Amino acid sequence: MALILTGTAGASTLDSSTGLAVATWTTGTRPSAPVTGQLGYNTTTGQLEIYNTIGGWVNAGTAGNTYTASYLIVAGGGGSSELGGGSGAGGLLTGTSTLTLGTTYTITVGAGGAGRADALAGANGTNSVFNSITAIGGGGGSSYTTAGSSGGSGGGSGRTGGAVGTGTAGQGNNGGLGGGGSVSTGGSGGGGGAGAVGVAYNGSTFASGNGGAGTASSITGTSVTYAGGGGGGSFAGAAGSGGAGGGGAGGSGSAPTGGVSGTANTGGGGGGGSANGGLGGSGGSGVVILSVPTVNYSGTTTGSPTVTTSGSNTIITFTASGSYTA
Repeated sequence: MALILTGTAGASTLDSSTGLAVATWTTGTRPSAPVTGQLGYNTTTGQLEIYNTIGGWVNAGTAGNTYTASYLIVAGGGGSSELGGGSGAGGLLTGTSTLTLGTTYTITVGAGGAGRADALAGANGTNSVFNSITAIGGGGGSSYTTAGSSGGSGGGSGRTGGAVGTGTAGQGNNGGLGGGGSVSTGGSGGGGGAGAVGVAYNGSTFASGNGGAGTASSITGTSVTYAGGGGGGSFAGAAGSGGAGGGGAGGSGSAPTGGVSGTANTGGGGGGGSANGGLGGSGGSGVVILSVPTVNYSGTTTGSPTVTTSGSNTIITFTASGSYTA
C-alpha cells in the first residue's frame, strides 16, 4: 500500500515495495515558496535538489552546501627612494575558490610601502589575503646605491647597477637594472609590474627605466589594469614613466623632485625620486575583489566594501580589510 502526498509542486509517494518517489519539477516550475529541507527532482538539471534558506536550491548531497566565487587579489605596491629605482607592484592573483555557506572569510588589503629620501631602499608593500590565498607585497625600489628589493614584483636597482629585486612566480616580474655609475649620468631601473619586467636604464640617453606594465582584469564587468611598476628616478636625464596599472612616474632634475606615488587600490609601485633629497613615491594600496553568483550572495560583510552587480554575479570590492560570510 502506498502513501501519496500531493501539493502544488506535484506528488510524492512512499511505498513499502518501491520506496520513495519524490515530487518533480523543472527549474522554471520550482515551488514558489519553498521551506528549508524541501526535496525534489529537477528534470531540467537531472539532479535531486534540496532547498537551503541561505544558498537557495542546491544539489542534494553537495558537501557543506558550497558555491564557487571568482577573485582578484592585489597586494600593496612597494615604495621607492632618493635617486632610486622604481618600486615593484604588488603581487596579483586571479582564480576561483569554493566557499561554504555560513563560513566567514577574512579579507586583508595590503598597504603600499613608504617612500624615502635617504640612502635606504624604499619599503616593501604588505600582503593582501583572501581565504588563505596570499598576494605578496611589492618590492621596494633601490636608493642610488642599494639593490632593489624582492616581492610580488621586484624593485628596480639604482645608478650603480646593483642587483634588481625579483618578482614572485605567478604574481609579478623582476625590476629593471640601473647603471652608469656617475651621479650626473647614471640612471635607475623601473620596477616590475604584474604583466612585464621593469625597463632597464638606457645608457645612450641617460634615461631611467619605465615601470613594467600591469595586468588587466574584467572581474567587475569592466576591464581595469592593476599592479603597474614604478618608474626609475634620475639626476639629470629623463625619469622613467610609471607602468600602466597604477605605477607612479620617477622624479628628474637636480632640484629635489619627488617620485609619483602608485595609485591607491591598484597595487602600483612608487616612482623613484630625483637627486638632492627627492622623496621616493609610496606604493599604492592593494584591493581584493570577489565575484559571486547573485543567487548565492549572502549580503553579510564587514569593512564596508562596495557592492555592485554584473550580469548574474554580485561584485564585492574591498578597498580596506573586512570579511564576507558566504
